[in-house]
Amino acid sequence: MEAPWGWLVIGVLAISLASSVTQDVCRAQDGRDGAAGIPGRPGRSGLKGERGEQGAPGIRTGVRGLKGDQGEPGPPGKPGRMGYPGPSGPLGPPGLPGLKGIKGNPGNVQDQLQPAFSAVRRNPPMGGNVVIFDTVLTNQDSPYQSHSGRFICTVPGYYYFTFQVVSKWDICLSIVSFGRGQVQHSLGFCDTNSKGIFQVVSGGTVFQLQQGDQVWIEKDPNKGRIYQGSEADSIFSGFLIFPST
Repeated sequence: MEAPWGWLVIGVLAISLASSVTQDVCRAQDGRDGAAGIPGRPGRSGLKGERGEQGAPGIRTGVRGLKGDQGEPGPPGKPGRMGYPGPSGPLGPPGLPGLKGIKGNPGNVQDQLQPAFSAVRRNPPMGGNVVIFDTVLTNQDSPYQSHSGRFICTVPGYYYFTFQVVSKWDICLSIVSFGRGQVQHSLGFCDTNSKGIFQVVSGGTVFQLQQGDQVWIEKDPNKGRIYQGSEADSIFSGFLIFPST
């Protein structure tokens, strides 16, 4: 009974030894590494990670960094308060003449005031140096005052005045013009009479007058005797030549 188990063990060992010898004799050498394959497609992006904790503040080194790029403009601010007006600048050069206007309608001379007067001496009051012509012959638009002997301008413009005064003696008369804020103007006329006969001293002039200006005849206190009688009359006249523009 012991002989068969012994042979069985010997047979197994022989087979194992033969198998190991056979494997060592028939094994091939290791091959070389193959070529790299084609890169694969990128994978999907991962999910956004959570925000990390705030880091500690950096240490100041005192080194100033480079100036960054200019940022985008911010929204417009509120308008400021209006400033005080500045001083006026110098006058600019004159502009070109404008176009000629349309011709206006013709005026009517009848619609314009036409001051004119003429007065003589008949029974004037005595005293004073203003020669009063008390009797009015014409007084268009009432510019002449017979009680004062003065013409009062109501229409600014250019006027003509004239007088003829009768005398038998030496006489000097003046046409006087005066206005508010103006210097008094006068033009003198004289006549020498040594024969005691009627003679006429006359004069005339043109004045540019403004509204309110006055014109009258004034005599020299020493040579101002005027004839007063029915034989001859002394006269003072005036009228508007044309109004001021």
